[in-house]
Amino acid sequence: MTDVEPHRLVQDRLKKVEELRAAGINPYPYAFAQTHHAADILTKHAKLKPEEKTTDKVAIAGRVVLFRNMGKLAFGQVMDASGTIQVMLSKKELEKSWPVVERVDMGDFIGVTGVVVATRTGEITVYASGVELLAKSLRPLPDKHKGLQDTETKYRKRYLDLIANPQIKETFVKRSTIIKTMRNYLDGLGFVEVETPTLQPIYGGAAARPFTTHHHALDLKLYLRISDELYLKRLLVGGFERVYEICKDFRNEGVDTRHNPEFTMLEWYMAYGDYNDGMRMFEELMGRCCMAVNGTTTAEFQGKTLEFKAPWRRVKMTDLIKEHAKIDVTKKDAKELAEFCKKHGVEHGKKDTWGILVQHLFEHFCEEHLVQPTFVIDHPIETTPLCKPLRDGDNRLVERFEAFCAGMEICNAYSELNDPALQKRLLQNQHELKMAGDEEANLMDEDFIEAIEHGMPPTSGLGVGIDRVVMLLTGKPSIRDVIFFPTMKPQSK
Repeated sequence: MTDVEPHRLVQDRLKKVEELRAAGINPYPYAFAQTHHAADILTKHAKLKPEEKTTDKVAIAGRVVLFRNMGKLAFGQVMDASGTIQVMLSKKELEKSWPVVERVDMGDFIGVTGVVVATRTGEITVYASGVELLAKSLRPLPDKHKGLQDTETKYRKRYLDLIANPQIKETFVKRSTIIKTMRNYLDGLGFVEVETPTLQPIYGGAAARPFTTHHHALDLKLYLRISDELYLKRLLVGGFERVYEICKDFRNEGVDTRHNPEFTMLEWYMAYGDYNDGMRMFEELMGRCCMAVNGTTTAEFQGKTLEFKAPWRRVKMTDLIKEHAKIDVTKKDAKELAEFCKKHGVEHGKKDTWGILVQHLFEHFCEEHLVQPTFVIDHPIETTPLCKPLRDGDNRLVERFEAFCAGMEICNAYSELNDPALQKRLLQNQHELKMAGDEEANLMDEDFIEAIEHGMPPTSGLGVGIDRVVMLLTGKPSIRDVIFFPTMKPQSK
């Protein structure tokens, strides 16, 4: 389509709007008494024989996606939230409303009242006794044969994607089902859903660069949360035992198939539990979510069948490195690990500690091999300041796990640190790294330290990236496929 044609088509439709108004017809009325959806009608009358008529009166509403006006008779396909259905419009039956029919274009919203019949070919149809224009579309829809082909346009103008490719609605319906399943699971275990601040004076709970803003009335620098962890833990100090929140988090990071700066997280905290409880609960939850949207505990993702049925494999990070990098990091010091990284082309910093080097080796050699759901347990203490040290074994490690699937991390969990003295020391270390230029290090949160100095019970905590879970369970290769309106680079004018 040329640059001139859309303008001409818009002008033609604007002219129709004025003609309708001149005839006393409002092209944008206030409401319509819809009684039925397309799918319900098609299901109920699936056994109608060709040319069979019913007395079943219906009122449907939706967007016109196909329309043929043959003078005295017009046929259209109307698409609502459930699907499409044919309508048949007769000039004899609709004489007073025919000026509306004559000005219907593809993309318009119409309301049709009538009875259900079957045509000569057996197609279930609403034979109209009344028709109303509900919203005049001024811009033409994407070509119905070519659809919406440009990937950037699909993400940037999701409304066009939904019109041109109505089957993608299923992905977002499944997303809603997954979130409902998560809520039902936690509610059934006695968890309380809560809300914590999105704007925070001190960010924490993850290693990430934050978005910053300014509150003018208070002359206060604020951050969009990178995690709700520290506020949820305050609630455990206050006496709640089981809390969760489903919320938007924000991290000022790159955009790719697995990352979007604004994303949806579920975090829960359960008093008197540890990371073993977190693993048991998470694998059970994922099995339920998969069953809810797929009817089975398996999902197809990029040519692989993923099995989410419990129990999942549990393996130490150091053992995975030994398996895939052929080095026992527990018997090497930081200098030796740095030399190994250099030899094998593993990116690392000159000042990286033993634990950070272990993390680099894991990411370089192991992540891609974690196809089936796997819990990677017992991480280096440097990777988080909020986790209890390993109770038995190497004191360089903490009781942390991450769940991986299809080479992608989908959740992070700890036996939560509740020793205020150790917590303060670890956060102070993070603060010093921040002051030294580490943009992802945490700031010192004195109020959080004061809170847990009043006593926080032993706690199992977990955060799961809902967008990535939806990707896996619906087989979508990009996070942009499961977010209605992903963050996009502005179009150049």
